[in-house]
Amino acid sequence: MSGGIRRRLSFLVCPGARADPMNRLFDALRPVIAALSRRPLLVLLVALALAGVGAERARFLTIDSDFANLVPPDYPSVRALTTLRETVGGEADVAVAIESPSFEANRRFADSLVARAMRLESAPGSPYFTRVVYRRDVDFLKRNALFLASDAELGDLQRYLRGQIEVARLEANPFYFELGDLDADNPDASGDPSARLDSAAQAMQRAYGDLIGTEYPVSSDSTTLVLRFYPGDTQTNLAFVRAVYRDLEAEITEMQPAGYHPRLQTTLGGRLLRQQIEVDAITADVGQSFVGGVAAMLVLVVGFFVYKSAKAKGGGRLRGRIVARELLRAPALTLVIAVPMAVALAWTFGTAFLMYGKLNLFTSTLALVLFGMGIDYGIHYYGRYAEERGGGRGPVEAATETFATTGEAIVTTGLTTAAAFFLFMLADFRGFSEFGFIAGTGILFSIVAMTLVLPAVLVLFERIGFLRIEPRAGDEGGVRMTAQKRFPGARWVVRGGLVVLVASIALLPKLAFEYDFGKLDPTFTEYLRIQDVMRRVYSDRNRRNPAYIIADRAEDVPALEDTLRQIARRDTIIGAVETLQSRYPLTAAGKAQRLARIDTIRTLLSDAAFQSEAARGDSTLTLLRRAAETRQAPALAELPQELKQAFIAKDGSIGRLVVIYPRGFLSDGRKSMHFADVVGTVEAGGTTYHAGSTSIVAADMLRLMEEETPILIALTLLLIIALKVTVLRSFKWAFIALAPLLMGFIGTFGVMVLLGWKLNIYNMIVLPAILGIGDDAGIHITHRYKEEGPGSLRHVLSTVGEGVTMSAVTTMIGFGGQLTSSYPGLRSLGETAVLGIGMTLMTAMVFLPALIQWIEDRPPRRPPAPDCATVSAVPVRIRPPEAPGTPTGAPRCDL
Repeated sequence: MSGGIRRRLSFLVCPGARADPMNRLFDALRPVIAALSRRPLLVLLVALALAGVGAERARFLTIDSDFANLVPPDYPSVRALTTLRETVGGEADVAVAIESPSFEANRRFADSLVARAMRLESAPGSPYFTRVVYRRDVDFLKRNALFLASDAELGDLQRYLRGQIEVARLEANPFYFELGDLDADNPDASGDPSARLDSAAQAMQRAYGDLIGTEYPVSSDSTTLVLRFYPGDTQTNLAFVRAVYRDLEAEITEMQPAGYHPRLQTTLGGRLLRQQIEVDAITADVGQSFVGGVAAMLVLVVGFFVYKSAKAKGGGRLRGRIVARELLRAPALTLVIAVPMAVALAWTFGTAFLMYGKLNLFTSTLALVLFGMGIDYGIHYYGRYAEERGGGRGPVEAATETFATTGEAIVTTGLTTAAAFFLFMLADFRGFSEFGFIAGTGILFSIVAMTLVLPAVLVLFERIGFLRIEPRAGDEGGVRMTAQKRFPGARWVVRGGLVVLVASIALLPKLAFEYDFGKLDPTFTEYLRIQDVMRRVYSDRNRRNPAYIIADRAEDVPALEDTLRQIARRDTIIGAVETLQSRYPLTAAGKAQRLARIDTIRTLLSDAAFQSEAARGDSTLTLLRRAAETRQAPALAELPQELKQAFIAKDGSIGRLVVIYPRGFLSDGRKSMHFADVVGTVEAGGTTYHAGSTSIVAADMLRLMEEETPILIALTLLLIIALKVTVLRSFKWAFIALAPLLMGFIGTFGVMVLLGWKLNIYNMIVLPAILGIGDDAGIHITHRYKEEGPGSLRHVLSTVGEGVTMSAVTTMIGFGGQLTSSYPGLRSLGETAVLGIGMTLMTAMVFLPALIQWIEDRPPRRPPAPDCATVSAVPVRIRPPEAPGTPTGAPRCDL
């Protein structure tokens, strides 16, 4: 048999015997790493210089908490919202509450403040505010109340007046009686004819009151007056928001409120202030959790290094003198780990700024997460470097050998984890895609930092005497288990694990989704106090989260309005539809029709049925008669600014806007999605319109997450399976390594049900990440067991198990930083991640060894593999037989 055929056969029989391409690559890089290790100061300076550039860019990163920016910009809902903001301005307001015992003092201060605030500019020619809600021309509104009433309100009024006339005529008939008087079985039937119209009268009075209102937005006791300014920019521009409140507060201070009244006080509020408070709270949470989490991880990792080193030097026992000496190395060890990770994070977030310019609610948590994941590579690298130094190698040789061995493992597992995160970029939901890009990029930079910067730090610190790693007195590199020890209770653990798996699958249908966004938002005590002040004036909470449709022409609005009102009659999710045209007809025909209806009402009011009310001085009748005197349509220019300003675009065009108010609140995601289904896309007059609203965009975001999360989970699983088959070169062992991951992942949902937790828009993002991160433990243990052979489980768990446990714990600390967040949604993200990673770690450390032990205990079904040395012309290392009890006792290929 030729040597070539023999070599090909050897690859088939013993694939581990051939040189892996990755091995060849890292062997080829040895001279390069050796050269870099001889110049550690240069490597470190270059890394720090690049980190400085990255950090300088990263400091401009801001946190954008607007969910609207997480949906792709080409979605109709996002395009509509963008058009709305560009055409009309921001939806949110800046409110100023003015309080004092004197209404006149409040009014004078408000007059001055409005004049000055509307002149404030963010840049020359760019005023902060486009409009203000302040004084209403009540006299004009009273004189023209019927002309400014909607057709529906006029219809209600006409029916009411005719009803009153009919009741008066019936009551004048001496033979008239109410059938309700004879209905003893119906006590609710009223015997008072006019009582049937009470509700109609009250509705009419409410409509009149809403239209007329009060001249000034004041509280019932006239001690609090509230101004509402609407900015021209959007609420997503945090720098703009800060500038608005800063300059407005400076203007108020300069006005010296005490000069208007000694007890006059002002309070700044509004939706824009909540935006600023929210971002500031998240920023504070991220900063505090990062500092605390990094400190905890460094203490944990350095303590682990000190423990391992002291135990090794103490002959397996911890001796106080040795521990104390090892503790003196703690500052150096801290820098050894912290410096490369700081460099990697600076590179990562500098790149994030260049790519996105800002962070979102999900990516804002990544700094600590990446530190926790990247530090794992440092643990493995330093451990191997210390081992090489302890074996007698010099710093440069140790760094080179570590790169070629452990460095290869770091790169392999790191690339896999990065690939899992980069899969997120396939998602349309930008919370996923941006999270995936920044996390994947951070993992790649962590690999570079730990394989190039970390060795430079180690060699440099040893060279200057800041760190000393002494060679061992004897060679302990080959120390391993001398006696075989089984994993106890393997079968019972496997059976118990299967029972838990079945129970978790049974609980899956009970895992609920938290649709109430309000439960995921933080509670800001100071903002609630401010809101209480504002609600003294603006107590109507039913007109929130409106949707807006902008027509191309004002002439198109009536048809669009009619279509929406028809939809509202079919679906109660629509609370009200408002347009300028519904109050003020823009066409001559519309104005003539309105005047004709007023003429009809004027005729009804002159009926004899209302003479008694007139004699009694009925105030409602007096107001109606005054409003019915309108015989000529007022000019558009005469219309009060507060009535038409909401329908004026930035370019001065008027009457193109349709406002659609939902009925009730949309904090429930299901109502948001239903509202989006009803008004998100509307066909009217042969034209398709898309409504702009943050609630509609939130509905699209929720749909995206529900659709894409299962896809990302499936893709991540496929990637993991491909990796396992590639690394383990066996479908059987790939399945064995995958089993604990799936068990831990599914078990996570079972525990969530038992704890009463729910899935939500925050914690769903970590579900695919749990798979990618949790896979490491299983594959490391399985791969090491295949290398060590039967009977090595306890040894594998005592070596590899410690490393994967430390890696999982540091990653859990990274995600666990969110457990202290003031944001309930972010807390749930941290809780789910910690639980999921903990579950996958537990199944890898308990169920996987039990499963392997159970398989090992089963008798072999086929003869052992042939001796690789007899079929391969390639030099192969042959290990001596394993410890007593190894099946067949035959020599085994070194994988």
